[in-house]
Amino acid sequence: MSTAIEIVHAMPPMLRYDAMCLAIEAAYSIDEIKEIHDQALAMEAYFRQAKNRENERKAERIRVRAERRSGELLAAREMAKPGGDMRPEHRSSRKTDAPETLKELGINKNQSTHWQQVAAVPSAVFERAVESAKPTVAVNAIVKRKRRAVRELGLAERTRRAAAQLGSKLYGVIYADPPWRFKPYAEETGSDRAADNHYPTLTIDDIADIEPPAAPDCVLFLWVTIPMLELGIKLLQRWGFAYKSACVWAKPQIGTGYWFRNQVELLLVGTRGNVPAPASGDQPPQIQTLDRARHSAKPDAFAVMIEALYPNVPKLEMFARTERIGWDVWGNEAS
Repeated sequence: MSTAIEIVHAMPPMLRYDAMCLAIEAAYSIDEIKEIHDQALAMEAYFRQAKNRENERKAERIRVRAERRSGELLAAREMAKPGGDMRPEHRSSRKTDAPETLKELGINKNQSTHWQQVAAVPSAVFERAVESAKPTVAVNAIVKRKRRAVRELGLAERTRRAAAQLGSKLYGVIYADPPWRFKPYAEETGSDRAADNHYPTLTIDDIADIEPPAAPDCVLFLWVTIPMLELGIKLLQRWGFAYKSACVWAKPQIGTGYWFRNQVELLLVGTRGNVPAPASGDQPPQIQTLDRARHSAKPDAFAVMIEALYPNVPKLEMFARTERIGWDVWGNEAS
C-alpha cells in the first residue's frame, strides 16, 4: 500500500484533493474510510512540518470529511444491528466485510461517538464549517453546541419530572438578588448610604432560611457586592450549591467605598447536580459594562443572558422587583 507522502507526490494538488474527497463519498466500508482518514492525518503532519498551511488545511478538510463519512457508516451499522430501527430501504445494498468491533476497526469509543455527532450536523452547516479557515475548530464547535442543547433540554425535562414528583414547582434556574444587610463602619457617617434606607434588608441567616425551590439539577445566579463576596459564597454552600464562576457588572459611574471606590458587582454562579455549562464559544463575556439604574436594580441584560443560556428550563427570580416574561418571580415588590 502506498504511503500518504507517496500519494501526495504522485498527484497534482488539486486532483489529489478532489480525488480523495470523491473516494470518501463513494466509500461504503468503514475500514476503507479509516485508511483515507489515516492518510490525511499523515499528510496534515507532513505539511505542518513543511509549514505549507494551504496543503495542511486541505489535508485537514479531507480528514474531517472522512470522520463525517465514518460517522454515517458507524450510525448505519448501529441501526442495522438486531433491535435497530433502520428500515430496509435505508440500508445499503452493497455488502461490506467490515470488522465487527470498533477495536478491530482501530476506532475507540470516543472517536465513534464524536464522528457520529459530526455526521448528524446538517450538510449545509457542515460544508460551511469544513470550508472555513479552521475546519476542525468550526466543526467541533457546532457539535459542542448541539450536545449542549441536548443537555439543556434534558435539564428542563428532569426539572419538570422532579417538580411533579414532589407536587410543587421546582426550578432548574434560579436568579437571586438578596437584600444583603451591610453594616457601615460608622453609623453617624455611613447610615445615610445604607441599603436599609431603600428597602428592608436581611442577615445571611435570614436569607439562608429562605430555601430556594431548586430542582436536584439546578444552576443558581446570585448577586453580591464586593464586600459581601465571602458571605455570598457561604450562602451558595448553605443552599446546597458549589461555587463555579462569576460575572462582573462594571458601572461607568463610580460610587463610595472604604478600600476602593465601588464600581462593580458580582454575579456568582453555583450549581448542584448535572447542569450543562455554556458550549465552547458561546460563553458570554465575563465583564459587562452597563449603566446604573435605581438603587440596587440590576440591568435586564443579565436576565436576558441567562434566558439565552437556558431557554427551556423553568426559571425563578427570587427577591424580584418586577414581573419578567417567561419567568416565575418571588419578592415583596413583585406582583
